[in-house]
Order: sequence, then structure tokens, then C-alpha cells
Amino acid sequence: MIRYSGRDFTPKEIKQIRSLIKQNPGFNRMRLSKEVCKLFQWLKPDGNLKDMSCRVAMLRMQKDGAIVLPPPSHAKGAVRKIKSTPATDPQSPLVCAVNELPPLSLQMVSKTNSALWNEYIERYHYLGFTPLPGAQLRYFIFAGKQIVALMGFGAAAWQTAPRDQFIEWSHDQRKRNLSLVTNNARFLILPWIQSKNLASKILSLTARQLPNDWKEKYNIRPVLMESFVQKNRFAGTCYKAANWIKLGQTKGRGKLGPPGKISVPIKDIWVYPLDKNFRSILKN
Repeated sequence: MIRYSGRDFTPKEIKQIRSLIKQNPGFNRMRLSKEVCKLFQWLKPDGNLKDMSCRVAMLRMQKDGAIVLPPPSHAKGAVRKIKSTPATDPQSPLVCAVNELPPLSLQMVSKTNSALWNEYIERYHYLGFTPLPGAQLRYFIFAGKQIVALMGFGAAAWQTAPRDQFIEWSHDQRKRNLSLVTNNARFLILPWIQSKNLASKILSLTARQLPNDWKEKYNIRPVLMESFVQKNRFAGTCYKAANWIKLGQTKGRGKLGPPGKISVPIKDIWVYPLDKNFRSILKN
């Protein structure tokens, strides 16, 4: 068997994927990933298809010579960008101490304001917008009625040595319980908001609210949050102030990078336990 995106594929399954591609020459990569998920019942905790994980897996299969995918629907450089609208235009600077702000609240993103969240992230986050992998929650953070920040949480990294050593779990335990870890993939305080300690306060609020929101949406209560902070851009001060734990750093390989070669920026790895018994739960 060969492992891709946290799933073991048998030679028979690889052959089935080849047959699916050959029998459906009109399917694009997105359609193929959905069909593969249906074929193997590769599902998220909420029952939806794990098509993003499947797409990454199929890219790796192609890189390894196991399958041949159809050309991308959009050529490089021709990917559709999210256009900026007046809804996300800069506002007047808000400069004050965090305790002078109106009460902070986290509002989960819904279908009606999903595009607005995407637009803010695309316009003001240094990484821009990309769909979050796997199970996910996105938030607007309000001070009173004003949006001051945005956060996004998605599926945890399949493996990262410092985190896995910190948890002390085995390969099988990680495979079984990784869904109990969530990744803080996006955190944006809007550039016109200047309030010292706001970021750490938001992180603390999130740690209290996210487990219940995740449980309500996916019937799973996460016990650990993780975040990867790019070393050459940020010091991770807000995570430290919110009592997150710095474990080490990534190797700079990325999801599709070759072993032993730095292909993406190195990032510090931070985690925050959401349950005092997180280790025993993750190793159960």
C-alpha cells in the first residue's frame, strides 16, 4: 500500500483510479476527485466528500507516475481571482486599547457572508484566499457591530514531527484521531485596526468558543489547536501571549515538496490544548 493525504491506497485502488480516468475523458480534476471519494467512501466527519484531500493525493500520485491526470481546467496565471468590491474597502483607522473596544464576539461564517470572508482574506491576508482543507470553521470577529478580524480553521497537518512527539501518539493513533486536532490556517486583523493585545484576546476567545461550534457542526469536539507561523514574517508574539506552546519548526518541504529540499518558507509550530486530557484522548 502507498499513503497519500493520510489514506492508504492499495495497488487495486490505484488501478481503479486509472480506469476511472480512462473511462471518463471529459471529467476535469475536480470531478475526478469527487468520483474517487464516492468510489472509496472517503468522507469527512460530517459525511461530506474529502475531495480537497483527494485532489492533493491525486497530484502526488501523478508526480509518482502512478496515474496521469487531465490538464488543469485553468492554466497557471489564469486562475480566477476574487475581485475587490466596496464592501471590503479600507475604513477609518481605529486606534485604541483593547479594553476600550466594544465587546468582542465571534460569528461563524454562513453561506450568505462566505464570499465576503473570502474577499477580505484575498485582499488583506499575505497568503490570499485558498479553500481550507477538510472540516473547517471560519469566523468574523466583531467589536460591537464592526468587523475587526477574521479567522479560519481547517484540517490539521497529516504529520509534523514536533507536534507528533509532543502528543506522543503512534502512527495508528494519529490516523484514528487526527480529526480531533484543528489548524488555525488564517488569522487576519484588518490593517486599519490598531489595538494592542487584540490578537491574543481573540485567540483566547476562540479557544473557548471553537470546541462547541465544531461539536455542533461536525459532532466532534477538538482537543488541540495548531498553527504554523512563517518565521521570516512573524514572531508569534500573540500566540505566546495567549499561552500557546511553541514546539519547533517545519522543514520547509510543503505538501508536495521533495524530501530534503526546502521548497516553502520555514514556519514555527504552535499548539494550544483545548482539554487538559488531550494526550490521553488523542492516544485513545
